[in-house]
Amino acid sequence: MKLLAVLGGVAAAVVLFFAVIFAMAASYDSNRLITSAILFLIGLIIIAGVYYITRKPKTIIQQVELSGKMHAAQLKCPHCNANIDASQIQIRDGVPYVKCPYCGTTFEVAEEPKW
Repeated sequence: MKLLAVLGGVAAAVVLFFAVIFAMAASYDSNRLITSAILFLIGLIIIAGVYYITRKPKTIIQQVELSGKMHAAQLKCPHCNANIDASQIQIRDGVPYVKCPYCGTTFEVAEEPKW
């Protein structure tokens, strides 16, 4: 990936260099300004493509600190009262949801208060 970034950077620099040269030569022929704009656009596309290909995905790790021992409670579907496996829980927009494999109901998993 690093080689690709270097090659892309060199290619973009060369294309942008020629875009500047054609822009300066536009005083002699107005068609060179169009060529300069096209070369400038190609240089920007190369830079954006290299950035898109070589960027690294961000990994977010969340850690939870617990105050004591935790015991898992039985998870039941509110519609059909079937037992739900905790591995079926999916987080969407920061909210845990689970789909009942028996009745197909999707519901939010909410922790009941202890008091």
